[in-house]
Amino acid sequence: MVVPMRVYKAVTVFTTLFAVVTVVGGFVVLDTATNRARASFSEIDPLLALVGIALIVAGAAAYAFSTRFRADGMGKSKDDTDEDSDNG
Repeated sequence: MVVPMRVYKAVTVFTTLFAVVTVVGGFVVLDTATNRARASFSEIDPLLALVGIALIVAGAAAYAFSTRFRADGMGKSKDDTDEDSDNG
């Protein structure tokens, strides 16, 4: 998706920040749920562990979504049909 450079910069900065915070937070929550991976299976808090995994997935999804944006002049995506097909 081609957007103006100002929008591209804002999307890139804020989604990267969101992704980093949620992934790190997800690992912290998962670490807490498993008592630093020392808890036996019966001592693990499954709800907290699922919240941690959900945070990690949300951060990864946000980052993956942000990579779909590009600004004018950044090159063509592989899906554009107006590229030359002569490989050389």
